[in-house]
Amino acid sequence: MKLDLFKPQWLDLVFEGRNKKYGAYELRKENPKTSIKALLGGAFVFAFALGLPMLLDMIPESEAKNTLDEKVVLVDMEKPKDIIKPPPPPPEPPKPKIDEVKFVAPKVVAKEKVVEEIKTIEELKDKTIAEKDQKGDPNAKIVIDQPTGDGDQGAEIVDNTIYNSAGIEVQPGFPGGMEKFYGFIKKNYDIDGIREKLDRDLSGKVFVKFVVEKDGTLTDIQVIRDLGYGTKEEAIRVLRKVPKWTPGIQNGKPVRASFSLPINISITTE
Repeated sequence: MKLDLFKPQWLDLVFEGRNKKYGAYELRKENPKTSIKALLGGAFVFAFALGLPMLLDMIPESEAKNTLDEKVVLVDMEKPKDIIKPPPPPPEPPKPKIDEVKFVAPKVVAKEKVVEEIKTIEELKDKTIAEKDQKGDPNAKIVIDQPTGDGDQGAEIVDNTIYNSAGIEVQPGFPGGMEKFYGFIKKNYDIDGIREKLDRDLSGKVFVKFVVEKDGTLTDIQVIRDLGYGTKEEAIRVLRKVPKWTPGIQNGKPVRASFSLPINISITTE
């Protein structure tokens, strides 16, 4: 006998003499129907998935709101009430009482490349050496800052301002006059020590600057132009040995005063 697995007769043959109420018999009996339902369901899902894009194309698009087409509404914002103004420019510093002359450091260059000419002795006379040229104002007032705070009202005000010697009541000076001062320099300046370093004659001026203190001593000694070969170091050494000067006087009291002058140097190698 030839069996057809798609027909239920084989089940009766297999379960002959057995309990057909057992679940396995019912499952096998319903298997063809279950297989057909599963096949149809799978075919439906496949067809639905395949045709979904076409269905979506057939649905009309909803009218979306285009934010780019919206009108731009300008809002008149209230200006801030408190506008921070930029600080005012600093006040112009008062003009000096004495003319100021810019110091130009000496530099060996070709003549056609000279940018700034070095000031002559006449141009430096009775003037203060500074960072730039500036015309002085004879009517300018010298202002001294007053102390602040609640200190001792009876304490003496100490004035440590360094005044320009050309703008005070009494200028500082060397005892006996400047002729004796230059005599002291000539006597104590070590010409022979510099001559040993030379291979040619040397002449010119060494410009010095210092502060005459209230007791007449010289401090803050500086050489603002020298001739090389040790002329700077020798000028500082000699000035440190100079006897005390008479101090400058301002408002009837000794004050610190700056002083500048040239020292003539003339050395021959012969």
